[in-house]
Amino acid sequence: MTDRLPHLILLAHAAATLVMVGVIWFVQVIHYPLLAEVAPADLPRYEREHTRRAAWVIGPPMLLELATGILLLWLSPAGVAPWQAVAGLVLLAVVWASTQLVQVPCHTRLSREFDAACVRRLVATNWVRTTAWSLRGLLVLWMCRDTLA
Repeated sequence: MTDRLPHLILLAHAAATLVMVGVIWFVQVIHYPLLAEVAPADLPRYEREHTRRAAWVIGPPMLLELATGILLLWLSPAGVAPWQAVAGLVLLAVVWASTQLVQVPCHTRLSREFDAACVRRLVATNWVRTTAWSLRGLLVLWMCRDTLA
């Protein structure tokens, strides 16, 4: 089992990352732009419920992605270069920093009151996470391909 552990870590990592790639594109193209269509008086309640429900969908894969990304620094299967694990964590740091420094404050504000500028900021700045997760998706697919070669 221990000889398979690095492969299982990589597969779990790839699964979590690819789930988040799908989620972030849905959020970027559909969900965040539609916030502008919610009636201003209804947005705070809508936003609070969105945050509560979204935590159940994004929390587990984000935590799994982080944990397995860190583990890949020490337990990478043959074919995964150390720089790939480091690059993946750098991109993940970009995602987490953007989430904590930009998206969470916007969601917090919108849970209190409607703010059209904040909705626009959420959509515009989320491209940082969309790009970083998309690059991560390509990177983990490359890592998986290299372990099968």
